Amino acid sequence: MKIAVMTDSTAYIIKDVREEKQIHMVPLSVQFEEASFQEEIDITTDQFYEKLREVKELPKTSQPSIGLITSKLEELAKDYDAVISIHLSSGISGTYQAVASAGEMVEGIEVYPYDSEISCMAQGFYVLEAVEMIQEGKQPTKIMERLDEIKSSLRAYFMVDDLSNLQRGGRLNGAQAIVGSLLQVKPILHFVNKIIVPFEKIRTKKKAINRILGLLDEDAGEGKQLKVVFIHANAESDAIALQKSFLEKYPEMDTSISYFGPVIGTHLGEGALGVGWYKK
Repeated sequence: MKIAVMTDSTAYIIKDVREEKQIHMVPLSVQFEEASFQEEIDITTDQFYEKLREVKELPKTSQPSIGLITSKLEELAKDYDAVISIHLSSGISGTYQAVASAGEMVEGIEVYPYDSEISCMAQGFYVLEAVEMIQEGKQPTKIMERLDEIKSSLRAYFMVDDLSNLQRGGRLNGAQAIVGSLLQVKPILHFVNKIIVPFEKIRTKKKAINRILGLLDEDAGEGKQLKVVFIHANAESDAIALQKSFLEKYPEMDTSISYFGPVIGTHLGEGALGVGWYKK
């Protein structure tokens, strides 16, 4: 059986890696007043954050159309018998359900949609593991079982540097944002039951970062071999510093740097940081 792997753009797996590992992708979009851009295709992450600083209103975000997804699956059906299709949480986007629906309409290929219940490179973890398993000759049912195993150990926490995007996006009212900014509140967020919810409210950025690293240390300190990603919203030096700090204590751990691209960056804002990990 010839099996493809597909994901969406919010996994933020860079183009070179997607091409090398033959990962197929359907893009989500950001809509500024003047135009719509497919992330990872029409607009780079750097360009997005430049535009974000210039606009008064946040861009809108949208999932891939079912027509685009159907066309992609029909294209894959020419070369593959099945596709493992891994997507961002169904609690924050309809992309997973759109793929599931499109999969029922397209003939000639078996579609295995998977709800990662998360996003960004934590979602990408599932994608890269699926690619490895296909290379090892594993069949779809075994791959789906392994993805569930990853889900049982995967943890991810992120913090926003500025509350204004949460306010502008309707997550906080103006008074809450003003008070929060004055108090330097840095909410730590995570996914629970497929949606983003507060984990803790911390008073300073340094304490918030230390809290997240402390949570990572709880798992790393138990002798588990983890795969860890440090994620940033146009703040690469901060992510690298976190990675360096962690590797000083756990030099054998498998770590990487990733980013919050346009769609997720719309809601978190510039300067956001996150850490995700799972047991290998």
